[in-house]
Amino acid sequence: RWFTHFYVVSVLWNGLLLIWLLRAEFLGELLPSWIQHMHHALGRNSQSEDVGNEHFSALLVLLLFWLHSCRRLAECLWTSVFSNGVIHIMQYCFGLGYYIAAGSTVLCQVPTNVRNGGQPSVQIYWYHIVGVMMYIWASLHQHRSLVILANLRKSKLGKVISLSHSVPSGDWFERVSCPHYFAELLIYVSMAIMFGFHNVTWWCVVMYVLFNQALAAILCHEFYQKNFSSYPKHRKAFIPFVF
Repeated sequence: RWFTHFYVVSVLWNGLLLIWLLRAEFLGELLPSWIQHMHHALGRNSQSEDVGNEHFSALLVLLLFWLHSCRRLAECLWTSVFSNGVIHIMQYCFGLGYYIAAGSTVLCQVPTNVRNGGQPSVQIYWYHIVGVMMYIWASLHQHRSLVILANLRKSKLGKVISLSHSVPSGDWFERVSCPHYFAELLIYVSMAIMFGFHNVTWWCVVMYVLFNQALAAILCHEFYQKNFSSYPKHRKAFIPFVF
């Protein structure tokens, strides 16, 4: 249940970053000086040209990343039913740092002087549309999966009656043990698509999410198999039909 703290931090921090980027894009303001220092430390010229309209891609990704955090926060507060499971203090600290670093990573993909004296330019490309559609699709399935998990611990009237684990079914649960983890990966892949496929930095973030969610899925899958003898044999752990 302390995962809720991650999303509180993410909503506040990435909301602030989003405001900065919006002001830079539409009001022509410079991004904060610490971002300029970070650009310099990473070897990027703060006045470098914005290749491929990447500033709009970054704005779109940061907006959807913030909306993703808002949805997950709402689900933690009003949908999910948590057991008394605990996490390691290092995992907790890393999670807090991750949501600060992820949004900052997006912001560092654009020049600090976003408009460079020109008028705001918003050009929508096909990969923006594909990425947004994939984002919405994956988000809907992730929400459905979390609702299914929560309902296993509730009565038909919506009252929590148990904190024990049960075998979920329905939607993507028919194919994998952890569809909410798979949907998380797809959400990050959709953001990589919004960057036009070529942003190596964000693909590194995707790779981190892949290994992180895959490990969690394997542990969860093994738990189901160990504790439920009738657990469906055809279900994969993480990726339908594959893994």
